[in-house]
Amino acid sequence: MTTPNKPTTITVQITVNAPVEKAWKIWNGPEHITKWCTGSPDWHTPRAENDLRVGGTLRTRMEAKDGSAGFDFVAMYTDIQQHRAIAYTMEDGRNVKIAFSTNGKTTTIVETFDAENENPDELQREGWQTILNNFKAHVEST
Repeated sequence: MTTPNKPTTITVQITVNAPVEKAWKIWNGPEHITKWCTGSPDWHTPRAENDLRVGGTLRTRMEAKDGSAGFDFVAMYTDIQQHRAIAYTMEDGRNVKIAFSTNGKTTTIVETFDAENENPDELQREGWQTILNNFKAHVEST
């Protein structure tokens, strides 16, 4: 009898110099998502929609700046705890959990996600960490 492999989970995190209210607003605002949600400098996110409620949908479009590739990211929210936690399930069934913690002037974001099987875990970790690094830079410059 064979048991299915449990997906690997990967965790990335960042601490931003901003109170949780500001970090939350920038994390969830579509006008901000388009400015920070990219995994490499040669890609961008031209569109984002966010219906932040349980059962609501997050949609982004990520594209190579040279137009050579692109994909739509779609997820459905399964848990929302304002200023504390977000969870969603991606279209392929993988789950993501995001925890926000604060000490007043800084906010730490810990993101845990089910790895996909097409790319090595380290490549996925690097891509998601890059997105968090972009988030930090955008929050701290806004």
